[in-house]
Amino acid sequence: MGMVKGLKGLRHIALKVKDIKRSKAFYQEILGMQVVWEPDAQNVYLSSGSDNLALHEHSADTEPSPAAQLLDHFGFIIDETETVRELEEDFRAKGVKIIHPFKTHRDGSASFYCADPDGIVIQMLYEPHLSSQVTR
Repeated sequence: MGMVKGLKGLRHIALKVKDIKRSKAFYQEILGMQVVWEPDAQNVYLSSGSDNLALHEHSADTEPSPAAQLLDHFGFIIDETETVRELEEDFRAKGVKIIHPFKTHRDGSASFYCADPDGIVIQMLYEPHLSSQVTR
């Protein structure tokens, strides 16, 4: 099965967060993402250049649906193995919770897992095929 016409890849994810200001600060300060649209006080969209992350604040009376709890993790592609290692050290120094420390994988990739302020798991990943791709 070939690529679907017009499909550019999975580059957008939306997360429900408890405190929009706290989450916005995490993704800006820790991951260096830029705000691209902030339509109101409960929603913000950020980008690292070739992606789009939506943060939607939810209140206690609008808990996420059970399906929303099925997310295992999502990831950011990193340029080199050594950069992944350096980022883990940097994240630790900034107080970011590390879930699984740096590890190299059988396919030649390397990664570590951390958590955002809501405990959402993020993989910081060097992946030989994806890391070598040129993005805009």
